[in-house]
Amino acid sequence: MRLTTFTDYTLRTLIHLGMHRDRLVTIQEIADLHAISKNHLMKVVYQLGLAGVVETLRGRNGGLRLKLEPDQINIGAIVRASETDFYMAECFNPAGTSCGLSGACGLQYVLGHATNAYLDILDRETLASVLPRPRGGAVPVQFYANPATEQLA
Repeated sequence: MRLTTFTDYTLRTLIHLGMHRDRLVTIQEIADLHAISKNHLMKVVYQLGLAGVVETLRGRNGGLRLKLEPDQINIGAIVRASETDFYMAECFNPAGTSCGLSGACGLQYVLGHATNAYLDILDRETLASVLPRPRGGAVPVQFYANPATEQLA
């Protein structure tokens, strides 16, 4: 599973705002920091504003800031709001599927369980819990290949 660019930018924006609670932040500042499109970021900020998570102030000295405390912003809710779907495979599409195994295959159950577990983990986290730590930073998570699937490559 991979998050969309929109969700990635949404999370980066929230983390940056969470790190700079003492001042207004501009969209240009975030765009420059991450080398991303200012226009795309404007859509992200607009959606965060509609969701009541970010407050925007217009004008020469304007900018944006968190409207809620970081511990009130649930990561699972943010991901659900910014992702268009969680269809891991064609069989999840409510419009139907052309798969000849539909209804007989157990993969849909397994992938559904995996997606729910993924979202359950995100639901346990808030923006406060994912903000960078002052000392040493976060420990990077490494993903290891499943030995059973390495033979498929």
